[in-house]
Amino acid sequence: MNVAVIGMGKIGLPLAINFALHHKNVIGVDVQEEVVDKINNGIEPFPGEHMLEERLKKVISEGSLTASTNLAFSISTAEVIVVCIPLMLDENGNPEFTNMDDLVTKIGRTMKVGTLICFETTLPVGTSRNRFTAILEVESSLLVGTDFNVVFSPERVLTGRIFHDLGTYPKLVGGVTHSCTTRGVEFYESVIDSEKRDDLSKPNGVWAMENAEAAEFAKIAETTFRDVNIGLANEFAIYAKKYGIDIYKVIEAANSQPFSHIHTPGIAVGGHCIPVYPKFYTWNNAEAQIVEAARQRNLNMPSRAVNQIIEAIGSIAGMNIGILGITYRPGVKEVALSGAITLLKLLKNEGATVFGDDPLLTREEIISLGFDGAGVPNEIEGIILQTSHSEYEEFDFMGRRNLQFFYDGRNAFPYLSEQMNFTYLSL
Repeated sequence: MNVAVIGMGKIGLPLAINFALHHKNVIGVDVQEEVVDKINNGIEPFPGEHMLEERLKKVISEGSLTASTNLAFSISTAEVIVVCIPLMLDENGNPEFTNMDDLVTKIGRTMKVGTLICFETTLPVGTSRNRFTAILEVESSLLVGTDFNVVFSPERVLTGRIFHDLGTYPKLVGGVTHSCTTRGVEFYESVIDSEKRDDLSKPNGVWAMENAEAAEFAKIAETTFRDVNIGLANEFAIYAKKYGIDIYKVIEAANSQPFSHIHTPGIAVGGHCIPVYPKFYTWNNAEAQIVEAARQRNLNMPSRAVNQIIEAIGSIAGMNIGILGITYRPGVKEVALSGAITLLKLLKNEGATVFGDDPLLTREEIISLGFDGAGVPNEIEGIILQTSHSEYEEFDFMGRRNLQFFYDGRNAFPYLSEQMNFTYLSL
């Protein structure tokens, strides 16, 4: 079976490798020639994914995976097309469909009869059917469910552990028609090795959903739940501060009851997923009051942190301030929608000189993001912890003799609240 995976990013490449390991002939398509060249030479284009390099070398050497920039050829020869390019938000917070529409148009013009198209890109509910299938039918003059098949099957994996997660979580598949679902389930059952789980309502594996809309909603629901839960935790933290209560001990106590699953408050929510997918939900849902309120709460947390600092120590104009952790989460080299970038802009607007530090980024990469300097010099006057990388467990706060404040955005160093030579601040 010939499979084309479109988008050789942090999701698409591991998926393509996994398909190749299951005896499919895979073409990985990407617009970046540098990425394609690295893949074809068995070099991982983005280090950090567990087992990726070893498995990439294996499938390249066996010839079961090749990479290409030739989209038209890849589509025309494929029996299955898996779409993994991201759908982002525009400047107004709405889904930006331009790239996806263009890709789907090209697929429709080039695909052959009998093709299965699988959308793994997270989409607003109804998009697979009402937008993309409509384009495919017009451009191909073919009929979905009869001449070709369309399913939505969301990626449900975390960067750094994708190969593990592929078999851990049920693979959800929902088609535009019943026959589409059947075809999609058959394909994914041939490329997924599911682990046994006793905690699920039914056996782990490929789960057929009611339709494409149900599969789309399941992905949006699971990510939006996390954003709302974090928003609630942040609101609890703000409320607890008024009464001098340690919110982390409150959450620990509350979660000792099995029906409470309060998440952890923090200075920011970043990444491609949690800040973005709730907007897919609110985009076509005028009644999404709870989700919108939580998203706004989380969006405002960096600004709240900067205001707390100013309230505690006064003006920060002219101060040297360092941000510890620029990537959006520990151990992952990704800065998409990171709270560190928002903090950088806010601090500069207040007249501060801002240094950035991150063990996963080079000095050049940090400077390119707009920071005034890389690392945390000894003369630093303020420090904000944005991402709690494990490397910071040994950070020498006491050695920064000019340090006036430390804002612990992740509650990683609560013991520093007892230090008297600088002001300790937290949520």
